[in-house]
Amino acid sequence: MNVLMITESYFGNTRRAAEAIRVGLQSRDATVTIGDAATGPALTGVDLLILGAPTHNMGLPKPASRRQAHEKGGQASTTGVAELLEALPGDLVCRVAVFDTVTGTGFFAGSAAKAIEKRLRRRSVTVIARTSFLVTSTQGPLADGEVDRAEQWGASLA
Repeated sequence: MNVLMITESYFGNTRRAAEAIRVGLQSRDATVTIGDAATGPALTGVDLLILGAPTHNMGLPKPASRRQAHEKGGQASTTGVAELLEALPGDLVCRVAVFDTVTGTGFFAGSAAKAIEKRLRRRSVTVIARTSFLVTSTQGPLADGEVDRAEQWGASLA
């Protein structure tokens, strides 16, 4: 199975979750490439596309929240998963899974993964799995047990 995982990460938390997901997928003999949403890797020959982003202001990062993350010491980026979703081909034929990193859970926490899935559904793309990984604060790290859970989730996708 050829897997392409595209992430957006400012403090490394979403990228760390992606790396753990990769370990889980590779344990099931998947070939995994991780790319940055800002560069928009090609989707040629992909069996499974995984999209991951941090939750900013209850949803996907936007230019204003990206600037805020940068002002707090995060990596700078002008584009991310939201813009990548707009550029996806209309005839996307691979399976898709989505994840995010969140600092809290519950109704008022919001979810970038839920926003990604909603945008994909508008394009008639079915998401086969969605999950969130908890971080201890904006700067992280991932909460206890989340790296192991990410590995398990990755293995389950293969």
